[in-house]
Amino acid sequence: MSSQFITVLLWAAALSTGLISGVYFAFSTFIMQSFRSIDATHAITSMQAINDVILRSLFMPLFFGSSIISVLLMLAAFFQWGEAGAGLMLIAGAVYFIGMFVCTAVFNVPLNNLLAKQDLANTAPNITEAQDVWARYLKDWTRWNHLRTVCSLVSCALCIWGLSH
Repeated sequence: MSSQFITVLLWAAALSTGLISGVYFAFSTFIMQSFRSIDATHAITSMQAINDVILRSLFMPLFFGSSIISVLLMLAAFFQWGEAGAGLMLIAGAVYFIGMFVCTAVFNVPLNNLLAKQDLANTAPNITEAQDVWARYLKDWTRWNHLRTVCSLVSCALCIWGLSH
């Protein structure tokens, strides 16, 4: 595998994981905190709208593209095993794929799906149930988002470190 390919792969990984970590950082540090400060019904409606829009946004190609790049990093590391930087590439790819992609699929997406089922227009008698779902969502989704943020940032830093050596 050429060193030029490895360099391009590391740059692509650093940039894409950095962008993703910024999005997750925004959610962890102020978006979810803002939702915590407003009425649960408004917060649910707002998060449902975000979840609908994000699926049709440029975030999705970035999300899947960065995940594919992380797998390519791991594969490249195996093909380059024994050469300088192979371990960094393996760790960067694994941290990102497991800590971001798998975490999203196993934890955040099911929580998003549960939130999407909350039909506030037709649940007036069951508003307490929706508020309970929101309280759980806010706590659990944000906790997993913190993990995604950290893993994305760690992967980005490892890729940058790999580029500097």
